[in-house]
Amino acid sequence: MKKAEPEKIKAIFDQFYPADLSLWAEFAKFVKVRLFGKNEIIKDYYKTEKHINILISGSAAHFALSGDKDICISLYYENQIFSEYLSFITQSPSTIKTESLESSEIWSINHQDLNHLCSRSSKGFLISKAIADAMFIRKQNEQINLLTLSPTERYLKLIKNRPEVFQRTSLKVIASYLGVTPESLSRIRKKSV
Repeated sequence: MKKAEPEKIKAIFDQFYPADLSLWAEFAKFVKVRLFGKNEIIKDYYKTEKHINILISGSAAHFALSGDKDICISLYYENQIFSEYLSFITQSPSTIKTESLESSEIWSINHQDLNHLCSRSSKGFLISKAIADAMFIRKQNEQINLLTLSPTERYLKLIKNRPEVFQRTSLKVIASYLGVTPESLSRIRKKSV
């Protein structure tokens, strides 16, 4: 059975919160490896988020329900931390669904284990802070991009930062994430070539 590697966890978190390897070795003791198939639900609508996740391979997305349509609000790829964090910290159901877009390996810590880790030592508190910092930075950047960039600018930024997205994710999901129709995305792509 696969196990979480403290060195890999440290490398992923260092961009948000550099910490000693011993901190992540303690964290890794509680991390479970979870595998999801393509288009498998990780957390469904109106359910409570039970995990903080690190995406090791594959891709995933958060969707909000608008009428009868799934609207992509976040995309995740390798070495990214994700969770439906509001639901996680309040331990209450939310209107966000998380789905694997490809076969994915995810390293997860559940709410109960993270709380146990936090209550045992100052290391647990530092881990919780690192998670909160990572989640806040990601969400704040997404919100700023959504509010200040046009769909074309968001497209150009996405293609610059994550060019593989367009080989791995359906145009329908990318268009939803950018807040445009698939037809508008096609026009943006043609103009940007």
